[in-house]
Amino acid sequence: MPSAPDTLTPTIPVTEVHAFGADEDVVVAIDTLVEGVHFAIETAPADVGFKALAVNLSDLAAMGATPRAVRSSLTHPDGDDARCWQRAFEQGLLALAERYRLDVAPPVTARGRLSVTVEALGSVPRGAALRRAGAAAGDRILVTGTLGDAGLALADEGAALSTAARAWVRARLHRPEPRVQAGIALRGLASAAIDVSDGLAADLGHVLAASACGARIELERLPLSSVLAEALPRERAWTLALASGDDYELCFTVSPGDLDEAEHRLQAVGCPVSAIGTVTAAPGLHIQRADGTPFTPAPGYRHFP
Repeated sequence: MPSAPDTLTPTIPVTEVHAFGADEDVVVAIDTLVEGVHFAIETAPADVGFKALAVNLSDLAAMGATPRAVRSSLTHPDGDDARCWQRAFEQGLLALAERYRLDVAPPVTARGRLSVTVEALGSVPRGAALRRAGAAAGDRILVTGTLGDAGLALADEGAALSTAARAWVRARLHRPEPRVQAGIALRGLASAAIDVSDGLAADLGHVLAASACGARIELERLPLSSVLAEALPRERAWTLALASGDDYELCFTVSPGDLDEAEHRLQAVGCPVSAIGTVTAAPGLHIQRADGTPFTPAPGYRHFP
């Protein structure tokens, strides 16, 4: 097999929908993780395998899809540890794949800079896939789970955490749990949806751009874990909740009349959810404190330098 190039250009996630049969669409999500860009060199290969699949399942979840199959490819420099790294990588990927009973193809391998590419396939009833476009003025904005925990794992302040808290935020960073059941529950209800991978402000911005509208976020409504709330001053915690990446929660919009139903459906699948703001006709993302003063977050997550 020909060797891979010495360096790879990081790619953005790709999601597609293809017609499949008479009553289903196939959803395809593809993402690449590169050492030193998307994960640190010391990251355990099993964690890389788990996360490489998780980020793609999160993309499927944001489209309301049921995961069906996965295939992967990886490049690794020559060395005695290449096969050991690959075996551990596969163990991590399979640990998550088995939960969803996915068909898993053997990985394709090549020589090059350490990187992994995973393609996940899912299905959704014909025409029922959730999209980024579709939010309308007056819709409520909701988010699952808590925000900023993975960012805390990467922040300098993480050194001040207790052993248990540090382990918890590192698990949030290295082994995120895709909100697959939540995405399925939102079929036919959410007007728009996206997963939070690059920070809430940045990813919600994609929904607003696709929907040609704006939003107002109430800062105090952002869902913070007790670990994050106790570790940092409130405004620093809010900054991580808005701008840090790798949360892999879902951000979605629903009409005001569907708010109670959305909360009920997610409670039924054991997924916490918080209403954090409202879609506006005027463009732009406006984040405000309880007293009405504006709050400006840092730019979205940029991975490693």
